[in-house]
Amino acid sequence: MAVPGLLLAGVLLVALNLRGPLVAVAPVVDAIGRDLALSAGTVGLLTSIPVLCFGLAAPFASLLIARTGVHRAVLVSLGGVLLGSLLRSTGSPATAIAGTVVLGLGITVGNVVVPVVIGRDFPTATNVVMAAYTAALNLGSAFTTSLTAPLAEVAGWQVALASWGLLTVVAAGVWTAALRRQVARAAARATDHPPAVPPVPEPAPTRPLWRNPVAWGLMLAFAGQAFSYYGLTAWLPSLLADEQGLSRAAAGVSSSLFQLLAIVGAFAVPALVAWWGRPALVLLAITAAWATLPLGLLVAPSLWALWCCLAGAAQGGGITVIFIAVVRRSRGLTENRRMSAMVQGGGYTVAATGPLVIGAVHDASGGWTLPLLVILGAVAVMAVAGAPAAGGRPDVVADDAAESARAPSERGSRG
Repeated sequence: MAVPGLLLAGVLLVALNLRGPLVAVAPVVDAIGRDLALSAGTVGLLTSIPVLCFGLAAPFASLLIARTGVHRAVLVSLGGVLLGSLLRSTGSPATAIAGTVVLGLGITVGNVVVPVVIGRDFPTATNVVMAAYTAALNLGSAFTTSLTAPLAEVAGWQVALASWGLLTVVAAGVWTAALRRQVARAAARATDHPPAVPPVPEPAPTRPLWRNPVAWGLMLAFAGQAFSYYGLTAWLPSLLADEQGLSRAAAGVSSSLFQLLAIVGAFAVPALVAWWGRPALVLLAITAAWATLPLGLLVAPSLWALWCCLAGAAQGGGITVIFIAVVRRSRGLTENRRMSAMVQGGGYTVAATGPLVIGAVHDASGGWTLPLLVILGAVAVMAVAGAPAAGGRPDVVADDAAESARAPSERGSRG
């Protein structure tokens, strides 16, 4: 299975920049708050604002992609990430917030456009490249979570955060080279393979999506998953430092387990869905693993490494199983796209409050027990709302509708 290697390298390097710079603030939140005279809740905005952009700015990102084209939109995304990272590191509260907004907008464009690139430019390896892309997102988070605190101890938090711009520059350079090669490749492919027979129009959705309880259930499940993820990503290093007596650098490295184990979940969930045939059961198993982190830190905190590993695998698989459910419960491609937009838009909007809420609850309570109970509640929402919406065995009607919408040439290529 041949894939364009340079473009694949570009996709993976871009992925490292779509989560890493966002979560890099977590190991140095105390230093940022102290130097800029910010409360814990306000420092939480440095993580929650980009996530809010994911939910609210996605339609504008789609318009931008339509105007620039998918490959150039990736460069726009990287430019926003670089500019935002530098602004955030200049050392004033105003530029820290402004840079965070720019960073969030840049990442939003990348979130929308990279899956489009994968689907279009890796037609024979879409699943494999998508799994690698998801893994690279988590690797970027683990990389910056592990190394930002040690860099900050040597050069200060401002230099530590700004230094990740070098990774953005590398990604942009590789992507530019891949773009030039891919333009020639696409032109040759268009000449060798004329357009296929136009697809058969799919049936129109029978009811508005906002009246579909499945869409609401999956959106709430995604909100619970993302709220828990971003809340813990922002505050787990501080929690481990406070409760386990770890240094800030050690806590940052330790919490990277939470990011690294996500790779296991990302690759394991599709296999579990294929094996069990019931996304609802997989989702319940994921929420059970998710719950071990808040419960474990409350009951047996000395085993924090085990709880981080279990919940890390769960958070990596949580997004996967929800989107598998979106595909299975959608009646045709149009409803699939609309449901995906609703699930992500609503879910990320709720998730944006995660770091702020966890920080504010910590400030108000003076400890970590209540914040962990808030996380546990969000995981419970994921289970209660998501399991009925995810459903059992594939919906035959939905499968038939999706099949009837495919182009005859596509059905023939699979037969």
